[in-house]
Amino acid sequence: MSIPDSLIPAFLQRFDCVPRVFSAPGRVNLIGDHTDYNDGFVMPMAIDRRTFVAAAPRPDRLVRVRALDVDDDMTFDLDAIPEIVAGRWSNYVEGTAQILERKGFKLAGADLVITSDIPRGAGLSSSAALEMAVGYALLTLSGHTVDRRELALAGQAAEHEFVGTKCGIMDQFISVFAEAGSALLIDCRKLDFERVPLDLNGHAIVIADTGVRHELATSEYNTRREQCEEGVRILKKVLPHITALRDVTVTDFEAHGRLLPEPVRRRVLHVIMENLRTRNAPGDIADEDWAFFGKAMTASHDSLAYDYEVSCDELDSLVFAARSVDGCLGARMTGGGFGGSTVNLVERNSLDEFLELVPKTYRAATGLDAVLTVVEPSEGADENGKV
Repeated sequence: MSIPDSLIPAFLQRFDCVPRVFSAPGRVNLIGDHTDYNDGFVMPMAIDRRTFVAAAPRPDRLVRVRALDVDDDMTFDLDAIPEIVAGRWSNYVEGTAQILERKGFKLAGADLVITSDIPRGAGLSSSAALEMAVGYALLTLSGHTVDRRELALAGQAAEHEFVGTKCGIMDQFISVFAEAGSALLIDCRKLDFERVPLDLNGHAIVIADTGVRHELATSEYNTRREQCEEGVRILKKVLPHITALRDVTVTDFEAHGRLLPEPVRRRVLHVIMENLRTRNAPGDIADEDWAFFGKAMTASHDSLAYDYEVSCDELDSLVFAARSVDGCLGARMTGGGFGGSTVNLVERNSLDEFLELVPKTYRAATGLDAVLTVVEPSEGADENGKV
């Protein structure tokens, strides 16, 4: 991978020492959205877009950070009580550091310069990439062997406590455990995973960014989580063995779904069916049944739009534009929803037509410009060399 040209000069200009460089990838979730915080299954892949951190240790306990992409600086003391200011980008950085400290990883102070080519707010997990790249850097500079599982859990806890998003583990997990050429089928309860080789064999994965960032995303995300928890509480009266929606089968839902009020019933239905689609996906890919996997992606979007209600007009328009092109086998929103991006499975011999027609159709429907990017499955967080 190529280190951004601006990173090292910016560090050398800011700090009087030579840095090491670390990075972590964004991700696109191929299938399995809003299942992770229900102890379910997800199948993301890391993408070849990354957050880079140039870093050097300090002799004290200060962490000084320069964020090139937002032209901002911050400093925090690892020994001080954190000051959490809502909406501040530095919450991801300080939160990850403080959670690692709480987990028993004594950290040295550090000087950091950060840049990224992952679009923020596009549903591609730029926040988890930031957490994992910074956490990997701080652990390494402090002499710790990186425990990837603990690092992922620290990033998730930072989102919960410092950012206010009650996210599942998927984004951080794929950002540290990914391997080039593969997706991961992640069991979000057991924190186990199976590698799913992606020999696309004449197919391409295309991300299409709506250009829309709705402020509803965090509040509605937390609302959906509460609705799922309500569903568990109600169903537990007749299914005492369940602890999360992951435990509810299709047969269970058919027998007891009538007990659930709307919209909780539809939220529960989405999670049950999405888990089923996701668990079947590795077999479809192993069999090279790309048409069937594409149909599962399509069903996933329809469920997210109508049962889970986390889509929006722009996402639906972009999915419709993609599906109108011959050679598009599947299209769905990806990520938390209410804006961001779609993920599309496209036959290679139709790729040029897809890249040309989808933005035109989307612009005609919405007046907005979509940005389309062909992505490859990439590797997880790592050190990218010493300068």
